[in-house]
Amino acid sequence: MTTTVEAIYENGKIILSQPLSLPEKSHVRVTIEADVERESWLKLSEENLSKTWNNADDDVFNELLSQ
Repeated sequence: MTTTVEAIYENGKIILSQPLSLPEKSHVRVTIEADVERESWLKLSEENLSKTWNNADDDVFNELLSQ
């Protein structure tokens, strides 16, 4: 059986975001796919998009459209 779940690595432990329906003490194989660079790019993208879309100029534009 192959199952993919999200998890967080914290204090030396992998913490699953949801429980698995496995018997206790089941042997499993864990494959780590950590993409720190991707996370950094996503954070920067979100910050810049927020600056672009959440600004006072948008309010003026929306007022003009509603007339």
